[in-house]
Amino acid sequence: MEASTKSAHRRFDASQGPRRLRPDEGRSVDLGSLGARFMVWSQESGGGFSLVEHPIPPRTLASPLHRHSREDEYSFVLEGRMGALLGDDVIYAEPGDLAFKPRDQWHTFWNAGDGLCRILEIISPGGFEAFFDELAAALGAPDFEPARLAALGARYGLEFDVESVPRLCREHGLDHPLAHLP
Repeated sequence: MEASTKSAHRRFDASQGPRRLRPDEGRSVDLGSLGARFMVWSQESGGGFSLVEHPIPPRTLASPLHRHSREDEYSFVLEGRMGALLGDDVIYAEPGDLAFKPRDQWHTFWNAGDGLCRILEIISPGGFEAFFDELAAALGAPDFEPARLAALGARYGLEFDVESVPRLCREHGLDHPLAHLP
């Protein structure tokens, strides 16, 4: 069952037959510093969770320091090496490791290696995946301004510390599109 838009998704149950999502299926978007492949939308899980695959280029910061007020995130590393700042602690996760990013905790994550890093992001409860969808559309708009990121995040209970980007990139040897803005 693959749909091209969120509105076509509905709670999955056994009456729909087996469901399989192949590696080349699911809608994918480019978020600049990482990608997002939508694997399970909130509507498909009855709101309980969403599942997004994030490929992260080598030595790239995925996001500014941020915190969620509504959901917890669980990052399962499929490939590569993920670094993460969780509160005041830096951790590194390898394939098979799971990193927990609870709501209300300042955090960020990055590809800490020289090859591709891929993680499965389990978001609970679901719904936050729509932020990635909206962000991709905003980034693709000719009139996009990074200052609009805060307003978009606020609609999803997300707070950003955009000023953290240059420091995090320096400290961990990373790159990020916002690291080069004046």
